[in-house]
Amino acid sequence: VSVGLGEFKLDAAFTSPSRMTVLFGPSGSGKTTILNLIAGEQIPRSGYIRCCGVTLTDTAARIFVPKHRRRVGYVYQDSQLFPHLTVEQNLKFGRWFSGSRPGELPFAKVVEALGIGALLKRRPTRLSGGEKQRVALGRALLSNPRLLLMDEPLASLDGARKEEILQLIEHIRDEFSVPMIYVTHALDEARRLAATAVRLRDGRVEAVGPAADVLG
Repeated sequence: VSVGLGEFKLDAAFTSPSRMTVLFGPSGSGKTTILNLIAGEQIPRSGYIRCCGVTLTDTAARIFVPKHRRRVGYVYQDSQLFPHLTVEQNLKFGRWFSGSRPGELPFAKVVEALGIGALLKRRPTRLSGGEKQRVALGRALLSNPRLLLMDEPLASLDGARKEEILQLIEHIRDEFSVPMIYVTHALDEARRLAATAVRLRDGRVEAVGPAADVLG
């Protein structure tokens, strides 16, 4: 895809066969822009985006699937939970919005996997940073996504909480069959999580392939 945002230009192309793909690079390299294009929050100037055999965007064919129909779960840096809803309501919001589909993840299984059963009646203001990210992960999973996007979900957490959420992400990667694209500029996170890595700089793909080869 290609996109122009003021002085920033993105011209990136990659494919990944892996369940976990990491977009790695310095701040301003285009990582979050790529997530926003996949999620349908931005429209490219030209190009196409295909996920799991489904075309989400194709400018030449004038295809642009609205973001609410893309079945893309998005976990942001700051969780972006709804403050007026309880944890349980936040979790169920994604499922309500996506509707019921065959093969969707059971609510109880997601709650158990993330260890958030004791938090269901709380509101986000009563949660720690790590708890908020657990709930954000749960909400994204319960939206029945074909793809899960994570934009530096550990950026605002301290060391102990980072390790906690990293272990959860590994558990999600191994337990649930949902492909993930994970954005980070932290080399240790990228090496630990990725099967496939995409290294970006200044809006362009420098390298793509097995993480061990791309990240060194």
